[in-house]
Amino acid sequence: MASLSAVTLSSPGPWEPRVRNVTLLCLLKIVSSWGYRVAQSFVFAVEEINRSTRLLPNLTLGFSIRNSGDSIHRALHETLSFLTGQEDPVPNYVCQFGPPRVALVGDTRSALSVAMARLLGLYKFPQVSYASTLPSLSDKTQFPSFLRTLASDLKSSYAVTQLVLHLGWSWVIILAQDDDFGQQAGALAARELGEADICIEFHVPVPSQHSPEKINAVVQKMQTSTATGVLVFLSNSNFKLILQSLLGFSLLGQVWVSEGLLHTALALAMPGISQVLRGTFGLLRHSSRVHGFPEFFASLHPNRTPEDMFLGRFWEATFGCRWLHANGTVSGEVRLCSGSESLRGHEHPFQDVSRVDIAYTAVYSVAHALQDLVSCEHGDGMCTDPKHFQPWQLLHPLRKVRFQTPDGTHIMFDANGDLVTTYDVFQGQQSPKGQFHFVRIGTMDPHRSSEDRIMIRLKDGVQVPSSVCSTSCEPGSSQIPQQGAPHCCFECRPCPEGQFTDQRDMKSCRQCPKEQYPSQARDRCLPRTETFLAFDEPLGLALTSVALALAGLACLVLGVFLRFRDTPVVRANNRALSYVLLVSLALCALSPLLFLGRPSPTTCLLRQTTFAVVFTVAVSCVLAKTLTVVLAFRVTRPGQRIRMCLGPNTSSFVVLGALVVQVVLCGIRLGTSPPFPHSDTASEAGRLVLLCQEGSGVAFSCVLGYLGLLAVGTFSVAFLARGLPDAFNETKFLTFSMLLFCSVWTAFLPLYHSARGKATVAVEVFSILASTAGLLGGIFLPKCYLILLKPERNTLAGLRLGHQAQSAPFSRRNTDTPRLPAQYP
Repeated sequence: MASLSAVTLSSPGPWEPRVRNVTLLCLLKIVSSWGYRVAQSFVFAVEEINRSTRLLPNLTLGFSIRNSGDSIHRALHETLSFLTGQEDPVPNYVCQFGPPRVALVGDTRSALSVAMARLLGLYKFPQVSYASTLPSLSDKTQFPSFLRTLASDLKSSYAVTQLVLHLGWSWVIILAQDDDFGQQAGALAARELGEADICIEFHVPVPSQHSPEKINAVVQKMQTSTATGVLVFLSNSNFKLILQSLLGFSLLGQVWVSEGLLHTALALAMPGISQVLRGTFGLLRHSSRVHGFPEFFASLHPNRTPEDMFLGRFWEATFGCRWLHANGTVSGEVRLCSGSESLRGHEHPFQDVSRVDIAYTAVYSVAHALQDLVSCEHGDGMCTDPKHFQPWQLLHPLRKVRFQTPDGTHIMFDANGDLVTTYDVFQGQQSPKGQFHFVRIGTMDPHRSSEDRIMIRLKDGVQVPSSVCSTSCEPGSSQIPQQGAPHCCFECRPCPEGQFTDQRDMKSCRQCPKEQYPSQARDRCLPRTETFLAFDEPLGLALTSVALALAGLACLVLGVFLRFRDTPVVRANNRALSYVLLVSLALCALSPLLFLGRPSPTTCLLRQTTFAVVFTVAVSCVLAKTLTVVLAFRVTRPGQRIRMCLGPNTSSFVVLGALVVQVVLCGIRLGTSPPFPHSDTASEAGRLVLLCQEGSGVAFSCVLGYLGLLAVGTFSVAFLARGLPDAFNETKFLTFSMLLFCSVWTAFLPLYHSARGKATVAVEVFSILASTAGLLGGIFLPKCYLILLKPERNTLAGLRLGHQAQSAPFSRRNTDTPRLPAQYP
């Protein structure tokens, strides 16, 4: 039924009883069941308001129902007729007797509502539509006085898109009508889904005109699809054609999602349709139950309301009979209506008659706006006297109206004049008895939603099918896009070592925080255990024991040398230099203790500096000893200049010079890029290795390079002097000790760079201890052997005897036998 409904207002005097004025103007030739129900819900709402003692207690609503004939021309004619009060209306000329007109409710089709809204907008006359969903009607610049008690097509499409997002689908199909509605709805859905990273396998425009070839093409394309979720923005007829075509194929498993269930309800009578529509999701505007309306509708009878010419047509359509015409004839070979038929308990092809219709809501919206206007309850000072009322005065309170239906449903309009719509979510299910029906499984409530999302609540236990291009990647793996495919189609690859993902469908793996490491499944991070080369662990305890033992041995040797300081062995080759060398070797043995334990800023600053300085002193002492022997045997004649280099301070200058250079290098390193405590997460899985970061690699290399250069130089000099005669073969011992020293540190370099974690510290400590032991053992153990076990050789006579034995071959190679240096006894 295409109808144009209007609400009028009458105001009785203070002593007059309330009067109900009803005028039914029938210009409708064909009556649909749904249209008649809308008209009766309109009538029921007006009568219910007039009986109410709380809503408009001193005003009576009247109404007029007119037929627009589904024609724009007819709709405009009836609109002007209603505004002017004339059957043949003249624009801007009002011939009105009776109560004032306050609002217009209608029309059904959007094309008619647009034409009416443009006309009514000129007069700021309120219009409330109950069926027009065209999105452009939300434009208040073009249609300032238009409101509607339902959502626009774009709002409905947006709700469908939000439902898809809530279902967690990522791979869908869009079927959109090839008209303004389908194009706008499809474009909106595609944009919203794209912003949510949901892929569309294909977006198919379905022709508005009936075309079996194109419908079959759509069905064949769906046969090749892999997406199971289908968004539907189609007319009832086109959707029914597609469903009928799908019945001929073995194409099952699609899950249809649409804004309304009307077109799916129309298709339920087709055999086998339950197999296609099983699991279908649909949205339907939430409506309340109206107490008394089922009884009111069931009590309708042509004999009770003979003035209702629509009821006779509705009766014939409902019971499949014909009334006897005035001339006593009946059209066609059909049975006559007896009048004994009853609407009570009769099943109608529209929704439950106890549900509130959108026209019912429109009437109540106008009534509540009137209530706010005449009682000044909206609080903005815009009040009016009902005896002197203009329709444009109702427009503002109508936009701001808010009320609740008896079951608690909130009714309000948004800034565009569209009803803030709450949707019920339905799903097609099959009962245990095999009957297919739609079951309410949740709601979509915009009243409790954020700006960009609608709150959706589904009942527990609802089975939600999936629609994805690729199976979700479990935690511990990441998505790898397939070449040439949308980003929703991907492969899953386990995370590489050291990375994790703790959620499904992660685009890439992530690094754990520094203090954590990935689990074996690489789906979460676990806290790392701090580790360092501690004193109390076996390796640390062993190294500590060796360091203390070497330091004690060096001190013991120093004690022996001090005890036998006047013996020839101790006095040979600079006694004071031997004391300095022993002290430095003791410190070298103790320096690894700085490498053990938890690193701190102090130990990081001292460990490498101490190591470099004390080893520089030790190596320079060995160099000074070697140079003393070499220079002593090069002095063959008195008065040579080289003899000046054999003074008592020469050795001290060599040691101090080498030490100063190393101290300067260490100072530059500490001043420019000092070392600091560092946490190493890459060396050992699941552990946080605490060590010292050595700062600038160049500065550190200069320090170690200088020490290495000094060691190589000392070894070279000692190697060249190994054949010189010496009372105790000291040059050979010096050469051997430096050979051990250089061998240890040459082996140290590859081991150090290949080690990881605290093993690097252990390698360096071991190298320090090994080189210390080499110097201590190679130089001083032979002397201790003579001092303690061969005291007869630790005499001047024994010294000369040993010297003569060593110098014999040297004398044969040289013309002049060199004299012993002054420091030799």
